[in-house]
Amino acid sequence: MADEENQSKFMREAKENPFVPIGLAGFMGIVGYRLMKMKTRGDVKMSVHLIHMRVAAQGFVVGAMTLGVIYSMYNEFYLRAKQPKAVTNK
Repeated sequence: MADEENQSKFMREAKENPFVPIGLAGFMGIVGYRLMKMKTRGDVKMSVHLIHMRVAAQGFVVGAMTLGVIYSMYNEFYLRAKQPKAVTNK
């Protein structure tokens, strides 16, 4: 029962903020790719390789969050300003 509530909450949040799942997917993709590339890193130290992986993953997440904020600001301020206001009869 609690699993269904968590899943529906996640789906609701994903619909309200679609860039959060995109950021998570990108993070997981970058980390997976960099972990696979670890075998062929050459003479690069492990710590440097892990730092590059972390920076790339964090950069993707911050970029997705930034796009999400810009998208929500666009919807809230630009699109709502263009909608005609409802006329009320008194």
